[in-house]
Amino acid sequence: MSSFFFKQSSSLLVAQSLRTTTRHGCHHQFVRNLHNDGYETRSAINWGIRIAPQKTAYVVERFGKFFKILEPGKIHFLPPIVYRIPYVHSLKEEAIPLKDQTATTKDNVPIKIDGVLYIKIIDPLLASYGVDNPINAVVQLAQTTMRSVLGKITLDKTFRERDTVNKSILDAINDWPLRTDWGLECLRYEIKDVSPPKGVKIAMELEAEAERKKRVAILRSEGIRDAENNTADGNKRAVILQSEASKIAQANRGIGEAEAILTKAQATAKGIREVSQAIEESGGAEATSLSIAEQYIGAFEKIFRNSDTMLVPNNSAGDAASLVAQVATVFNKVSEKK
Repeated sequence: MSSFFFKQSSSLLVAQSLRTTTRHGCHHQFVRNLHNDGYETRSAINWGIRIAPQKTAYVVERFGKFFKILEPGKIHFLPPIVYRIPYVHSLKEEAIPLKDQTATTKDNVPIKIDGVLYIKIIDPLLASYGVDNPINAVVQLAQTTMRSVLGKITLDKTFRERDTVNKSILDAINDWPLRTDWGLECLRYEIKDVSPPKGVKIAMELEAEAERKKRVAILRSEGIRDAENNTADGNKRAVILQSEASKIAQANRGIGEAEAILTKAQATAKGIREVSQAIEESGGAEATSLSIAEQYIGAFEKIFRNSDTMLVPNNSAGDAASLVAQVATVFNKVSEKK
């Protein structure tokens, strides 16, 4: 009886192994691949003894009903007929590529977008029984959400505000009850590349070139304007400085002339005082008369020398005689004193 039970168990184990191998193409564990119908789930063959790796959740069923999730780092004995491992989930953060996703922007431009979706399974039980193929479900949700978000913005914003677009898509995905119903958490969504149609790309290149030429023209005109403004400011400052210098020079010149006049007046006054003092002294009056007579005669001499016409005053004879007499008297007195 025991040998019959062993043979039946062996045949059932071999049949289950063959079915698993035929379905998934490997004997130990299926690695998730992208097919035309989306992502497939992973399962593992129950060999009777299992050791769960770290950050990997083995979901065990007993007679088709959930039994437990294997703890890592322990040896688990699972009879093959009673227990099976239909779901294997990685608890690490996974990057799911989303390639060649088509969408239409608000300004009716069809584009292709390559993105990356970062997800993490936080509840293996919900990921196993809450939704069929959770990875494929969240990928489909991300694709539809991405198309919905891009349909609300223009093409220019798709390029300029990529961070905003990523956040909008992530927020829209997380609005779904992923944690409570599917046991998943969407961590990030990143747009890798945006490919517009060829005609739109050519138009964008022409627009960018025109914008660059416009910037060059604006910078050149601003440079010319700044240069002219600097030249005008320089000329203005030069005129102001020149006028201030002229003003200071005139003031200094006036001060100098005033000082010269004052000095000359002081010298004249001093000379007059000395002359008056000399006149008041003994013989001063006679010396003054003699000096005046000499100057008088010298003036007539210059007139006679430089002109053919002779001007003689009416009383020149009497004046000359009296003048000569005064000169002779003064001369005699000076001679007697000597």
